[in-house]
Amino acid sequence: MNQDILQRLTETLEARKHVSPDSSYVAKLFSKGEDAILKKIGEEATEVILASKEGDKSHLVCETADLWFHCMVLLAQHGLNADDVLNELARREGLSGITEKASRKGD
Repeated sequence: MNQDILQRLTETLEARKHVSPDSSYVAKLFSKGEDAILKKIGEEATEVILASKEGDKSHLVCETADLWFHCMVLLAQHGLNADDVLNELARREGLSGITEKASRKGD
């Protein structure tokens, strides 16, 4: 069940690109453009930090879900999806974090 949620969410986000901004929160975000999506990600990241500092695990899970969701909206804005991120994580699996970071250009 949980394994399918990312695929279903990806499909829903793609569908929302083609509906009226008045009919969907996601469609409204897409219509406002990347800056609006980035602003939401910043807000949600801050809320994750605050929830963690509060020590409320349930609140932390909820805020993390919001952050992941908005990151998926951003990926969809760029024609990407959760599979692209999962493939990158798979590529990194078993690599030292230090080695992986050194392999990236510009870091």
